Amino acid sequence: MIAEIEHLTDKYLDWLKNEITFRQRGQTVEVTTPFLDRHNDYIQFYTKLDGNELLLSDRGYTIANLKMSGCKLDTEERLALLKTTLNGFGVSLVDDDLRVRASTGDYARKKHRLLQAILAVNDLFYLTTSSAQNMYHEDVVAWLDHAEIRYISRVELSGKTGYSHHFDFVIPKSDCQPERVLQSINYPDRASAERTVFAWQDTRESRTQGACAYAILNDGASSVPSDVLDAFRNYDVRPVLWSERESVREELAA
Repeated sequence: MIAEIEHLTDKYLDWLKNEITFRQRGQTVEVTTPFLDRHNDYIQFYTKLDGNELLLSDRGYTIANLKMSGCKLDTEERLALLKTTLNGFGVSLVDDDLRVRASTGDYARKKHRLLQAILAVNDLFYLTTSSAQNMYHEDVVAWLDHAEIRYISRVELSGKTGYSHHFDFVIPKSDCQPERVLQSINYPDRASAERTVFAWQDTRESRTQGACAYAILNDGASSVPSDVLDAFRNYDVRPVLWSERESVREELAA
């Protein structure tokens, strides 16, 4: 089974490499990735030499798109959330431009962090909906605490590709259960499934034997598409609908 998953992961990495395209625009290279934003548009970023470093940025697109969609980042709470989100990925905000600096040696890692930050900030759009006023992540935290499930929050794990991946919760191994990694996903779609599956497949070999992953999916506003659930199951990430969270309470608390 491990060999089969490794083969599938290698195929995924080959696909990812082949799907990234480049276009020269003056002194800047436009990089188009296969990752999708909430409009199902391919996410792009831009790279140029800046002294002895490479400057990677989204040219302000992510924040501008949020504002045009009605998600104004004009309150202390939302600005604090934006800052916390970016700090988690080591990404800077300069005049609404998401930026990260890299050397040729750590370009891949910094590029991956910028993409993660763009996707995470893009998800702030869902703050504008009434169903998301109480942050979904905080709802999951409250449930874990109420259920007396011990956990470590916001953990960064390194994968075999050299990338680091952020997971919302890690539940340590116990006498009767292996280590469990949890990701809370407020808006489950194809893009979030791909990100979570890749992160888990990249990091699972570095975890303790038998470690497993769960995706806690918000189905409060709409049902989760069956193909999204299948994508998680096919790559050994157990999907758990928020409405059915009690079904895993005992195994997570054990």
